[in-house]
Amino acid sequence: MKAAVLLGILLALACTGGAARATDAQLRVLFIGNSLTAVNDLPHVVSTLSGGRIAYRTVAPGGVSLEDHWTLTGARDALEEGPWDFVVLQQGPSSLAESAANLREWTVRWAAAIRAHHATPAVYEVWPDSAFGVRASFPAIVHSYRRAAAAAHATFLPAGEAWQAAWRRNPRLALYGPDGFHPSQLGTTLAALVITARLTNTPAARISLPYPVKTAKLLRAAAAEAIRGP
Repeated sequence: MKAAVLLGILLALACTGGAARATDAQLRVLFIGNSLTAVNDLPHVVSTLSGGRIAYRTVAPGGVSLEDHWTLTGARDALEEGPWDFVVLQQGPSSLAESAANLREWTVRWAAAIRAHHATPAVYEVWPDSAFGVRASFPAIVHSYRRAAAAAHATFLPAGEAWQAAWRRNPRLALYGPDGFHPSQLGTTLAALVITARLTNTPAARISLPYPVKTAKLLRAAAAEAIRGP
């Protein structure tokens, strides 16, 4: 497992250096996550949807947790190299009791470090691996991520709940990619829409999307519903 994590870290170094220029951006955002952040370059999609208002840096090797990021990936160095306005934290689904406790513990620890660097922590909620049953797995993931964000007093980014809201409108919407876990481009766009709306304090309905009118309207409505919360 550790060998796989270290290999993922090495493969992700290109992502770490792939930051948008910050010269004219209003917000500087550091993304700390894993392949659910890196696939389809979610941070770049966020920057694009923001109209260039968000400049970013990404530290997102495959298969790592927030605990791994604390010691293995250079994420703490990236935090030091700010300044940042927001630091977005993402882990795997974390639906089991042990992984949920780990997510909560390390979100709280990261949030303290982020605030010490005068930035705002944010928690990016994800979705289940479809191999384990989407409907059965989602409630535990939502509970886990909401508890972690609340414990850390962090900005909550309910991307997973936006996926659920989108499927209520169209159950056949292809949000998963071919492996049934990582997002399709559409799934990434919906997650990015939630993140962009929250970080820029812009209503989802006002964010331009590169999709036909009907699809864009559905995504905006799903994002808005998730951001409003239960």
